[in-house]
Amino acid sequence: MAKAIVIYETTYGSTETMAKAIVAGLKEAGVDVELKKVLSTEVEDFKDMDAVVLGCPTYHHDMIGTMKTFLFKMKKADLKGKVGAVFGSYGWSGESVEMLSDTMKHIFGMEMIEPGLKLKGTEVLTGEKECKEFGKKIAMSIKEGRGK
Repeated sequence: MAKAIVIYETTYGSTETMAKAIVAGLKEAGVDVELKKVLSTEVEDFKDMDAVVLGCPTYHHDMIGTMKTFLFKMKKADLKGKVGAVFGSYGWSGESVEMLSDTMKHIFGMEMIEPGLKLKGTEVLTGEKECKEFGKKIAMSIKEGRGK
């Protein structure tokens, strides 16, 4: 069975809401998925995963510090060629999604689902369907053999 891990950090709960809906979409599409917050994630958690999905809000035109620090830990895992995807909520700008995507694609060598999903914090409650569809899109990419 295809396996994915969704790792996120949240400030006001919006990115967490998105994470849970993306997980639901992955599960509906038949993917075995694990959901973890950044601070409880270790390099060993990437073992045997077909896809790694990161979620981070944008705060003052940047990703939050815990996610930045986590990227150094993540670099220790061999993720080259794995499916990657990013999502996040924002108030005004949403830069964290592009920053994470660029890092995963160009530094980690991952096969990215582009564009990443970003929702304004006020849209998150009505964006559940969009998040589930994003999860299903990731699942389809895994099942098509990307990231193998």
